[in-house]
Order: sequence, then C-alpha cells, then structure tokens
Amino acid sequence: MPKVKIPPVLRAQTGGESVVTVEGGDVGTVLRGLADAHPGVSGQLFDDSGELNRYVNVYLNDEDVRLLDGLGTAVTDGDTVVILPAMAGGRL
Repeated sequence: MPKVKIPPVLRAQTGGESVVTVEGGDVGTVLRGLADAHPGVSGQLFDDSGELNRYVNVYLNDEDVRLLDGLGTAVTDGDTVVILPAMAGGRL
C-alpha cells in the first residue's frame, strides 16, 4: 500500500501518526481514503466541490503531482505521497 506522510499541522486529525498507509490506485483515491479514515483531514485537503484545496501541495515520490497527472497520478505499493500545506506569512 502507498504511504502518506502527514504534515505536523494535520497529525492531530490522524491520531498523531506521521505516516499512514492507505489503499488506492491513484493519488486522489489515496487522499480520499485518508479523508475517509480520518474525517478531520477532509476539510483541510478538499474544498466544497471535492477538489484539492489550492493551498495544499501534493508530491508522489518527490515529484509534484501537478507536473504529473494531478490527482489521477497512478500509485503503487511502496510509493510515498507527501502532503505539504502552503505556508504564508513572513516578514515585510
């Protein structure tokens, strides 16, 4: 099964787990499976229409899925999906 690396900001919703294994044949199915297993993650990952929130970056084995096939990017056993929420702020 693919592994999903959970960023610190979402770990409270996954019971403190930093890595979760989730079944799925593509990135979208894996992320939706994660949201089904841990409902608190859903609102952080997906917007009201079910699309990935624009401030969430997703990588498959260090490749930005936007440069691949997006949420339709195929995954296999041993793959790692990384969720990186975009950060804002800084010093002006």
